[in-house]
Amino acid sequence: MKLVSTLEDLRQHRQALANPLGFVPTMGFLHEGHLSLVRAAKAACPSVAVSIFVNPTQFGPTEDLAAYPRDLEHDLALLEAEGVDLVWAPTPEVMYPAGYQTWVEVTDVTQFLEGKMRPGHFKGVTTVVAKLFNAVQPQHAFFGQKDAQQAVVITRMVQDLNMPVELHICPIVREPDGLAMSSRNTYLSPAERQAALVLSRSLQTARAAFEQGQRNADALRQTVLSVLAAEPLARVQYVSCADPSTLAEQSGVISQTLISMAVYVGKTRLIDNIILQ
Repeated sequence: MKLVSTLEDLRQHRQALANPLGFVPTMGFLHEGHLSLVRAAKAACPSVAVSIFVNPTQFGPTEDLAAYPRDLEHDLALLEAEGVDLVWAPTPEVMYPAGYQTWVEVTDVTQFLEGKMRPGHFKGVTTVVAKLFNAVQPQHAFFGQKDAQQAVVITRMVQDLNMPVELHICPIVREPDGLAMSSRNTYLSPAERQAALVLSRSLQTARAAFEQGQRNADALRQTVLSVLAAEPLARVQYVSCADPSTLAEQSGVISQTLISMAVYVGKTRLIDNIILQ
């Protein structure tokens, strides 16, 4: 496994890799969710590259960029054990050199959900992913369904800009008790960790209602909110029932829906989602 940090080294080592190349962009502090993407890439492609970069442009002024967990040595050990061929860990100066002024922005599908709550977040995400694709030149890229809106936004960007990369959106990986894996789970105290199970529990309650015939978006949304309201450590920022493709909020009778949420447990902001269809 090669570790590179400069564009020159990346391009040199990229040329030696067999095509098609599978690529997994990450912000590091890797967990089983990230590794599931690496394994999917390994299964589909003869060579795999991973990037590790905590992207400053997708963090808002009040968000946790400085506190975001990092452990490059542990990340590299995990990736080597998975048989990754190339790891690119650029510095912010490589990605955003002095005088940087170019941005990639997707409009409509970023107006809702995370985009509404975190202004400018997706402008940073799409810009850095476009730059990563441009530098690594993968034929396949692997993302997790946990960041549901991100998957929709990047899919739109790839389609709109005719990028020659096939996207693979892989299922959410959960702890045995149902909590969606996230680097931010490390912020939770033991009591908060237990309380955080209310997110997945509320989604499973909605799934059960849907499977029993409930097709009203407003009723499904209220089902989720009712479960969340029963947990005193949880503070809901939003619960959404949206069209899985456009992310427009739904009302009345639906045939499919993306139920997603952002919930504070203590000071930690967690997201989770489920697609019902």
